[in-house]
Amino acid sequence: MHSNNPIEKYLERIGFHGSLDGSAKTLAHLQERHLHTVPYENLDILEGKALSLNPQDLFEKIVIRHRGGYCFETNALFGWLLRELGYKVTDLVARFWRDEPNLPPKRRHHVLKVEAEGVNYLCDVGVGGIVPRRPLPFVEGVAQKQGEEMYRLERDPYDGWVLCEQKTKGWQRIYSFTEEPQLPKDYLFASFWCEKSPDSVFNKSAIVAIRTSEGRHTLADKEFRVFSATDVQTFTPQTDEAYKEALFTYFGIRLD
Repeated sequence: MHSNNPIEKYLERIGFHGSLDGSAKTLAHLQERHLHTVPYENLDILEGKALSLNPQDLFEKIVIRHRGGYCFETNALFGWLLRELGYKVTDLVARFWRDEPNLPPKRRHHVLKVEAEGVNYLCDVGVGGIVPRRPLPFVEGVAQKQGEEMYRLERDPYDGWVLCEQKTKGWQRIYSFTEEPQLPKDYLFASFWCEKSPDSVFNKSAIVAIRTSEGRHTLADKEFRVFSATDVQTFTPQTDEAYKEALFTYFGIRLD
């Protein structure tokens, strides 16, 4: 039986069945469920559809129509859910360093600072690449293992907090951010730039990703990649029908 309550609809969308006690454990469960059910995707941008960051429009897109979005969409809506559930949430902006050979712009990524049981956590459901699947406490210099991945938060005198991942060549930056609170309207310029700028990666080709229990699924342009713990399978659909079928099979996306 489907509920008309928006919170219950959201929890149904992400397959969350647990206690809503405002705890750090529940927060982690919510973030994990989100990453496993709501895909990161830029397909509306490629279609030339103007994005709305209005919470009602985001709810309609992500919860009702079972679509995904990029950070300015998914983290905005996830932040709304957490506030409705009683968490204290602060919206922040980040400078995204991964795969950037030069100094990247500061306001290209939306992240959340969430308080649970008196501790501040970094929460993020808006990255297409591999990032923490569970919230990270704001603790400097402590390696935090999540499955096969290892993360830590560092402090930089200019960039503030820096989220790093352990790679074969040592610790690498993913993104950095300060704790200056942002308002919803503060993301409009950055999102518009990502949609329209000739320098943006988001309007060039399809970028879709979702976590799975075995690994993750991704789409880069026309190539689908199915990652498991041991290997990766790739394929490129040869027809529009096969492409749309694969979008639904691997990401749950039905294009309008």
